[in-house]
Amino acid sequence: MPSNPISSAPVRVSKAPGASLGLKISTWAVVAFLHIPLALIILYAFSAEDKTYVFPPPGLTTKWFAVALGREEVWAALLLSVKVALWATGIAMVLGTLAAAALARTQFFGREAINVLLILPIALPGILTGIALRSGYHTLEIPFSFWTIVIGHATFCVVVVYNNAVARLRRMSPTLIEASMDLGANLFQTLRYIILPQLGSALLAGGLLAFALSFDEVIVTTFTAGQQTTLPIWMLQELVRPRQRPVTNVVAVFVIALTAIPILLAYWLTRADEDSQTR
Repeated sequence: MPSNPISSAPVRVSKAPGASLGLKISTWAVVAFLHIPLALIILYAFSAEDKTYVFPPPGLTTKWFAVALGREEVWAALLLSVKVALWATGIAMVLGTLAAAALARTQFFGREAINVLLILPIALPGILTGIALRSGYHTLEIPFSFWTIVIGHATFCVVVVYNNAVARLRRMSPTLIEASMDLGANLFQTLRYIILPQLGSALLAGGLLAFALSFDEVIVTTFTAGQQTTLPIWMLQELVRPRQRPVTNVVAVFVIALTAIPILLAYWLTRADEDSQTR
């Protein structure tokens, strides 16, 4: 039986054209523009000069790391920022997931308006959110405390979790839930064995991003903290003082590390999830 000439013909896979030299240079220029300031912060953390920013630094030293780690106010501000970020992330995980479940597939009057209102807090300038929250606390006669900061941070952390969860729910096949119900699973079993495994990486990525956003938030915190001092607020206060400026840069290095790690993890989770869905 003669072979099919079409099926036996070699398949040629065309390669995507490489980026031009100009595009590569432009890309690296943007990367340098974004990251050179971060590199300077790390460099000045080792500067032997303690009052002004001189480039290049007159000398390098590691003594400021010991000074920063020995200051109690730094540890107190760090602990407060971590607590606020954890609580704000937890609240955002619950509210963002519930909102995504309500809006992912259902159709009702006002659905798009609610969707816009949910995303609005992260689109508005932080100063407007801070003023609105401060006015609300004043109207309701709520004293400034740890919880006023948490509520302020949760307003924009909800958006991050919601966006991740609603995107995943819209990509998930509804036949999985229908098959689970047809096979006799109740609502709790369907949630545990079908929905949550599908949502797991999206929720984790949203939670990591929410934690990073809350940890280094300064504008909304300024309007809602009262006498509380988070780590970004402490850094802002220290910048106006001419004494021991490298200590502030040392703390900034720790903040860069603490916020970069969850962002990189969230990127890795979402990237791995996208790759698995395209296979």
